[in-house]
Formats: sequence, structure tokens, C-alpha cells
Amino acid sequence: MIKREEVYRIGLFNKPHGIHGELQFTFTDDVFDRAEECDYVVCLLDGILVPFFIEEYRFRSDSTALMKLEGVDTAERARMFTNVEVYFPVKYADAQDAGELSWDFFVGFGMEDIHHGLLGTIAQVDTATANILFVVEQSDGEELLVPAHEEFIVGIDKDQRILTVELPEGLLTLDEADEEME
Repeated sequence: MIKREEVYRIGLFNKPHGIHGELQFTFTDDVFDRAEECDYVVCLLDGILVPFFIEEYRFRSDSTALMKLEGVDTAERARMFTNVEVYFPVKYADAQDAGELSWDFFVGFGMEDIHHGLLGTIAQVDTATANILFVVEQSDGEELLVPAHEEFIVGIDKDQRILTVELPEGLLTLDEADEEME
């Protein structure tokens, strides 16, 4: 059984394309094209992570591709994958250059600041605005929003799943300052 911490989200199957089972795939990470050792993706179907071998794919833009999965040969079968989240195995992404990892790769990592220690666990990546943010769940249940900028990252420990950052002075106390002003 595939566990959630063994994969990370790389995109979404949008809708079928044509009558032979091709799927329109919007991706945030093209690791499926770069990782030579892995020929499958993992889909979240009814709450279960299920692997599917990639038969073929072709890019349509820098963020979309048409993908054909093994065993999905009709438009009817392909419709079952509409709006299904697509994941990739962390162990194969680990082999790739860290500079090419998507921000979603770090979901589930602990975030540690070199001055403040462990901040919490990265629960999700917020891409709703132009500034991408890590949503960090703290031990007290509060959420901390941290800008996802390469210049803040000082270390990545893939084995321990820790992202070490050096955040600008005052960034962690912005919420406290806002509360004092109210």
C-alpha cells in the first residue's frame, strides 16, 4: 500500500481527450518526464493512492500534457479520472537535482529555522497568489505562512524530511505585531 508520505502532488487530470483514453494533465512538476527510473504516476482514487503505468505522453504547453495510462483505453474509462489528483513517488524524485523540485515536494517536511528551531510541518503549498507560500502547521495547532523562496532555504535533508531555512528577521513576529496594533 502506498503511503501519503511516499508521494507528493504533481498535478491533476482534468478531462479525457479523444476516444482512446488519453487524459489532459495539468502539472506543477514535470518530474515524470525527467525521472528515468520511474514509469508510473500515482492517482488518488476514492481516498486510496493507486499506481498507473504511463503508456505515453506528449506535452501541449509548459504546464499541460496529454497522458495515456496503461489499461485506460476508452473515453468512458478516462472519464473516471476527471479531476483526479496525480502524485509522484518521492524516492524517484530524490534522484533529481534539488533545484528542479517543485514546492509541492516539500509537503510533509518539517520546517526548521536556523535561529528559531523547528517551526512545524509543511501541510500544503498555497499558490493562490503570485507569492507562493508554505502553510506550516505548528505544534499548537496554529498555521504559519512562510514565503517559498529559494534564497531562504539553507538546507534540504531528504532522509529526515527537514527543510532548513533562514527567514528574515521579524518575519515570524509579523502576526504578533498585527495583534498588538488591534
